[in-house]
Amino acid sequence: MAYVDDVANVKWLCWPKFDSSFVFGGLLDEEKGGKFAIVPETEDFTTQQYYVPNTNILCTEFHQENGDSFKVTDFAPRFTQADRYYKPLMLIRKIEPMHGVCRIKVECEPMAEYGKVQPEKSQGSNHIRYIGYEQPMRLTTNIPLSYIMDESYFVLSGAVYLVMTYGTPLEASLKTTVETFYQKTKGYWRQWVKSTSIGTFAQEKVIRSALILKIHQFEDTGAIIASGSTSLPEHPGSGRNWDYRYCWMRDTYYTLNAFNNIGHFEEMEGYFRYIENVASRETERHLQPLYSITAEKKLTEIELDLSGYQGNNKPVRIGNDAYTHIQNDVYGQVFVSLLPFYNDKRFSNPHRQYTKENLQKLLYKISETMEQPDAGLWEFRNKAQLHCYTFLFHWAGACSAEKIADYFQDDKFRAEAIKLKKEAIEKIEACKDPETGVYMQAVGSKDMDASCLQLITMGYLDPRSEEARIHLEGMEKELKAENGLFYRYKHEDDFGTPSSTFLICGYWYIEALACVGRVDEAIDYFNQIAKYANHLGLLSEDVDERDGSQWGNFPQTYSHVGLINAAYRIAKKLDLPNFLGKSS
Repeated sequence: MAYVDDVANVKWLCWPKFDSSFVFGGLLDEEKGGKFAIVPETEDFTTQQYYVPNTNILCTEFHQENGDSFKVTDFAPRFTQADRYYKPLMLIRKIEPMHGVCRIKVECEPMAEYGKVQPEKSQGSNHIRYIGYEQPMRLTTNIPLSYIMDESYFVLSGAVYLVMTYGTPLEASLKTTVETFYQKTKGYWRQWVKSTSIGTFAQEKVIRSALILKIHQFEDTGAIIASGSTSLPEHPGSGRNWDYRYCWMRDTYYTLNAFNNIGHFEEMEGYFRYIENVASRETERHLQPLYSITAEKKLTEIELDLSGYQGNNKPVRIGNDAYTHIQNDVYGQVFVSLLPFYNDKRFSNPHRQYTKENLQKLLYKISETMEQPDAGLWEFRNKAQLHCYTFLFHWAGACSAEKIADYFQDDKFRAEAIKLKKEAIEKIEACKDPETGVYMQAVGSKDMDASCLQLITMGYLDPRSEEARIHLEGMEKELKAENGLFYRYKHEDDFGTPSSTFLICGYWYIEALACVGRVDEAIDYFNQIAKYANHLGLLSEDVDERDGSQWGNFPQTYSHVGLINAAYRIAKKLDLPNFLGKSS
């Protein structure tokens, strides 16, 4: 997954996996990050950037002041071949003139070991080898190699091609291969979109979010990363710079909801497979909040000697110390995520790794942690509390366990689930402030938390009730910003007081509005939040309410999942049809 800026420079690309070192990392250090840029000779130009409709193929057009223009098309090949997906570690760049004659140069300087090593370049007959990686990396092109080696300008008189490969190099015909791969990749993405179940509400935005969610899945294991980037700050100089290239257990419920809402069974099943594998081997100890995409447990946090985003946002971190945290909501989230395996008839595979014995151990973990303070959803590093959000998922997990008991026809299992459900309800009610009627962040706390919006969206509170109305209005008064944006919380934490809103919270708010029947407001705020996407429709993690700027890791799958689920909730309230069809 490559990050290409609006002047066609590859600013971020990690190979061979999402959590590997960057090959191009200018996003975090202009000098040590390397570059892969297409540069016009004149400085008098503007650019226009867009996706080929219903694909993840990116186009960047350069329009020079004299009227001459050219286009760069970037894509990673992906299509079915011999009954399998063909998705090599390959970045293809096609540069073609649109009008007149342009002079350009190609700058290609990959890096290794997070900028510590600049690989040696070796020129072949029609390619450049970059030596210093675990596997061969090669740039194959029909541009004269001297122009690339010397970074000199040349006349773009016709289409030229650049194919960067990691591992197996391209040995076939360059032009024919690229043009064939382009057509097949475009066809793949458009067919994938056609097999998506999407209502008529905000359809274009949902399609883009679905496409973004798709390319954040590591299909070898089924894991879905929170973001492909690391250390993009939640706010300038905040120090809240985290590595999000991992799979969070807390995200399972929301992500699986999103896949289910758009009718994508294959991706949903792959994610199930990952969660099932992680959870089935952790029955004797606590579940971590996150794991690597290959289910590795240890994600040691390290600070790198890089300048940081925009040259001044340190520290730059890889790894994430949150893997050591205690977040007890994960048990309920896994239970909710596994429920379809037992009550959804589309899952016909009887060979489940997650046995009844493992489910009983998971239920025991809910019981065992009912009185245990934890770091909570927001991963507070120096504060443990009895969080309302944790108890909400204890409740949801127990509800799921009660339904799974029907599959096993196990009365003892069901009785334990019902008992834990009642205990979780008592704990949630202990978070309710008797003066305001609003559910607070934790037992004994006076701080509000946007995650408590989900007491409504998950059905703990009847959305038609006076209780839900009072709770929602109280949270609006405290945490709502402009245009539907929402703060996670406003109290001081380990890094000070939050200065930016958290985008997923805005979508939770929109869902809650739709649930309580304030649908017109939900639609209005949905459209308002859409303005905080970038020119390609991509969403960040955080938004500064003062100027609308994007912050945090990007693009953020959590935010796109929020958009999908909010749009689905609104569409259901409007009773709009799904007319693109459902996947089989």
